[in-house]
Amino acid sequence: MAAEETIPAAAPETAEAATPAEGAVAETGEHLAPPVNEKFKWYIIHAYSGFERKVKESLESRIQAYGLQQKIGRIMIPTEPVTELRNGKKYTIERVFLPGYVLVEMELDNDLWHIIKNTPRVTGFLGTGDSPVALSEQEVSSIIFRADVSKDKPKLKVKFQKNEAVRINEGPFANFNGIVDDVNEDRQTLKVMVTIFGRSTPVELEFSKVDKVEEE
Repeated sequence: MAAEETIPAAAPETAEAATPAEGAVAETGEHLAPPVNEKFKWYIIHAYSGFERKVKESLESRIQAYGLQQKIGRIMIPTEPVTELRNGKKYTIERVFLPGYVLVEMELDNDLWHIIKNTPRVTGFLGTGDSPVALSEQEVSSIIFRADVSKDKPKLKVKFQKNEAVRINEGPFANFNGIVDDVNEDRQTLKVMVTIFGRSTPVELEFSKVDKVEEE
């Protein structure tokens, strides 16, 4: 069975290490905690893909420099865990699943619009022209808690193909070899044809329970 390690994602590209609730107050259930300022609304800032964390850091610096603590609340970067296979080992990293998007909670006015728009690596707001579109609490929750749910079960970033040879690494058929008959990317499962007592038998397995057979 492959060893498993957790490492930070490579930076800056799309493997940002930020968590979805970084810099935020605690959330409960599947709803955002109420804003500290009732005038706050959520907006999406467009950033250069791969520089979401840098934009978040720049915004936090500007909050301090311009004294905007009463105008800007939480800043979030939606991420999800992805497990990669490297040299037979599994590594779990945090990867941005909405590249180029940074969620910011604020009381937006014309001055603040210009401050954010002129932040390095920011290309604008979600919306048309000079009219940013505020997100509803439900829309923000659907983004943030999609990230939280995905953390319960990291996705394996490994591709399997039909007729590919694999070896089962866990369960009652551990160490059996088989041939991939079907791949379900959404459920992250495989149907593997395994020869048991001379008969080819289909077995459904999760991606994590099989290894690719190295070609010699």
